[in-house]
Amino acid sequence: MDIESYNYHLPEHLIAQTPLKDRTSSRFLVLHKDTGEIVHDHFKHVTNYLKSGDCLVLNNSKVIPVRLFGVKEETFAKIEVLLLHENENNEWEALVKPARKVKVGTKISFGDGKLVATCVEEKEEGARVLRLTYEGIFLEILNELGEMPLPPYIKEQLQDDDRYQTVYAKEEGSAAAPTAGLHFTKELLEEIKAKGIHIVYVTLHVGLGTFRPVTVHEIEEHDMHSEYYHMSKEAAETLNHVKATNGRIISVGTTSTRVLETIANAHDGKFVEETGWTNIYIYPPYTYKAIDGLITNFHLPKSTLLLLISALAGKELIFKAYEEAIQHAYRFFSFGDAMFILPSEKDKKDDK
Repeated sequence: MDIESYNYHLPEHLIAQTPLKDRTSSRFLVLHKDTGEIVHDHFKHVTNYLKSGDCLVLNNSKVIPVRLFGVKEETFAKIEVLLLHENENNEWEALVKPARKVKVGTKISFGDGKLVATCVEEKEEGARVLRLTYEGIFLEILNELGEMPLPPYIKEQLQDDDRYQTVYAKEEGSAAAPTAGLHFTKELLEEIKAKGIHIVYVTLHVGLGTFRPVTVHEIEEHDMHSEYYHMSKEAAETLNHVKATNGRIISVGTTSTRVLETIANAHDGKFVEETGWTNIYIYPPYTYKAIDGLITNFHLPKSTLLLLISALAGKELIFKAYEEAIQHAYRFFSFGDAMFILPSEKDKKDDK
């Protein structure tokens, strides 16, 4: 399958550069999976499309300021580092620029030596393994020296770092925000609970691979990145209960989806307490085993995220929805508007 068939043209002015002041004021495109009907609404009305007994699944990963600017020891050349995820012994997978200046043995100093990174391995596409040395508490040092790692298509400076965090962010470790969750407020979550809808939290630490387009021609040949995930015993029990009582599981974001489908695939459609690394790659004609519906933002052309939602609703419907979103000047990508792939009623009847 050729990745070019998942390309589309997006006018640059529709790429949202700043978050809206009110999180819930984002526009909300509701796509009925069974009929193809499209409804235009606002996110604050999301409860109108949820039912008592449903379960919303949210990714509670928290973005850490992993974008660092330092200098190469000896030459003082400026080096930019983006920490992706920690391995062991204070070693981190990272992207560095300019990569040609960072070889094995290169030392990079940040904050006049408060943090020093030594390159211990060279990888492809500007990736390096860096061993970090410092004194004190690492997250405090990052908060002092680092910046929020905004996606490359966002050119404007973020005025408030909290707007690149969900209101329920808790587990520190992401290099990017699970952006579908940015539309929720604490008040809206309470409104959802009051309607008898379960809310479950899982963790998936988002890596920068999430923004990388598929560069191979054949979709099947793409090498998917790995991300750390965790599901608690309580979350698994709630999800199994919802399934057993014919409730709908609604994933908030592609990151939550990856956790749910990883676990359901490994355990015959059931959920269990589990921690690990997932490189699950979802593209048509994948058959979903965990989720019924998905709340998500609008995704980049030729991206694994666009493939994931096309596997849920079908490429034809997704591209129809995207075309209409562009015609109606929806805001796209991380700080943009949201869409809801609404579960088919037929699917739930078939489960009975």
